[in-house]
Formats: sequence, C-alpha cells, structure tokens
Amino acid sequence: MNGVFNGCRKVEKKEIVEEEVLDCVHEMDTINHYVGMYPIAAGGVVEKAFSQFLVAFLGIMVLGFMCVRPRIRAAILAIGFGAIAVWMAMAWYGENGIRFENKGYLEALVHALSTDVEKESEEEALGSGQAIIEALKKSLEQSGVEVEDKKSTPAGKMETKADLIEFLKASFEADQARKPAAERQEWNGSLRQVMAWHYEKTLGRYFNNPAEIRPMVEKMTLAGDVVFWGVILAMIVLVIGNLIGMAIFYWLLAIVPALLPVFFVIEYSAWLWWYGHNLNEMGAFTVKPFMPTVFGDGKVAQFTTHSYPHYGFGLMLVFSGLLIAAMLMRRRELREAGGSV
Repeated sequence: MNGVFNGCRKVEKKEIVEEEVLDCVHEMDTINHYVGMYPIAAGGVVEKAFSQFLVAFLGIMVLGFMCVRPRIRAAILAIGFGAIAVWMAMAWYGENGIRFENKGYLEALVHALSTDVEKESEEEALGSGQAIIEALKKSLEQSGVEVEDKKSTPAGKMETKADLIEFLKASFEADQARKPAAERQEWNGSLRQVMAWHYEKTLGRYFNNPAEIRPMVEKMTLAGDVVFWGVILAMIVLVIGNLIGMAIFYWLLAIVPALLPVFFVIEYSAWLWWYGHNLNEMGAFTVKPFMPTVFGDGKVAQFTTHSYPHYGFGLMLVFSGLLIAAMLMRRRELREAGGSV
C-alpha cells in the first residue's frame, strides 16, 4: 500500500543466465509510455503517502469497536486519534516531516527516481569533458581498478531511512537548480512538498510538458490537503458520536474497516480507468482510451496483461470476514441482553 515494487524474481535456468533480477516496473513503464501511459508510480499518490496513517486510523476504530463501555471507548478513540493526528500533521506539514514516513514508502520514491531512463538522460546531458572522465572511469573499472566515487550513495546500496532521505533531498535540490530562479523552492522536507515534487518528476519522466503537468500536481496536492482535513474531521465526528452514545457511530467503527477490500477494488479500478483515459499525446502510438482489466487476463494492442490479487488482498478478505463475524456476534449479544451500545 505504500509504493510500487518489483514483483519479478530471478530466473534460474540452464538456458537463461540472469546476473540480476529484471526490473519489471521499469519494463512496464517503458512499454506503456509508447502508447502515452504515465508511469505506474503516478497512480495512488495521495493514498500511498497517507497509507500508514489510514491503517493506524482503521486500527484504532477496531480497538474502539472491541470496547463495550461508551466512555472508555470514546477515550480510546480520542487518545488514539489524537496521536495519529499529531503524527500526520508533523509528517504532512512539518519541516523534515518525510522522516515520519515508513521506510518502504521512501524506498519506493527512491526507486522511481533511479530508473535507467533518468540515468540515460543524465549521461546525454554530460559535457564533453565529463563524458571523457566517465569513459575513463568505466575503462579502469573494466580493467579491475577500483575507482572511488565521491557522489552520493547509490540508490541500490541505501540501508537506512537517513540515506534514502538524503538521496531525495539531493535529487530535489539538483532538480531545483535546473529551474529558473523564480520557480525554485527551498527544501523543507515535508511530506506535502516531497509528494508534490516526486509526482511532478514521475509525470515528466517520459512526457516532460510543464504546462500540462503543473495543474495535475496542484490538483494532487489539493487532494492531499482534503484527505488530511477529511481524516481529522472523521476522527472528531467518531469521537463525539461515540461519546454521546449514538449507535450508528459505534457500528461504523467495524463497518468501515470491514469494507476495506471493497474500497481497495474501487480505488484500484478508478486508477486503472485514469491510466487508460489519460493518455499523453506525446506517446509514439495512438490508441483509443480504454479500461484496463481489473481482474483476469486482458489485451492492449499486441500486449497481453495479467491482473490478479496477491496474498495481501487475501489477508484483507480474511480480516473483513472476521470483522463481519464479530459484528454479528456483538449484535446477537446486545439482543439477548436487551441493551444498547
């Protein structure tokens, strides 16, 4: 839920020799961009940024549902939601708030910036002198001579969150240096800033049209603000509703988490629709807008697609089933006791 990761595994066959695992995400992005599709990392931007907060939010709701005493339940919700709100605010708006994100999310951001496409673009942009130096370095390395690289840590060798954040900061500052002085931003490290900048970089990886990209980035940033304040409002409503003993707000504590698989399918389908109906005109081939297959095998032009849920979705279904069973048991207990929530 916090990023797009490579699902390919190293092939071990006598007739096939692979020194490293194929980067299937990059391969798909490369193929898709020929028909004008944006990179996979351009989808679910706000959802990935807020995923850890939303999961914690649902977890507190489940804890509240487990409590049968209204006042204690309201206290659990108030304390839990309050902690999440502070955590979320420090990450979204706070200086260097990106450090409050999980490592998986940061790794996904770094991986999206470390594609071969950008590497090739950087090599093409090298001056003649630097190009000669790079050629000499490669020649020495091929001869077995170790050449010290004073650049920042390569993305593939980063082991800590600090390394990942430093890479993102260096990339951000290098990107700002290439912009006109009036358009440059100072690094503040907030999740809001990093998400917007990274989204802009992702959209422009193959189709670098600032006039088209900037409105999309502004909309996504606004969507992030709406989600932030929407979650805060939902927390307040749930606490007040349970404090005054309204039954609907008690049952919502279990109904909303139980519907997580449904929300996921709706969200997944919506983003697939977005990919298929927002094809960039700069693509090498022109195809009509289409809806990619949600579940099952599909076909786009001469390419066959396979879309099937992984074990994570299965765990969501199990979790949903257990919550539904718990709600039914709780409902029966209340009926037998003749009480209320």
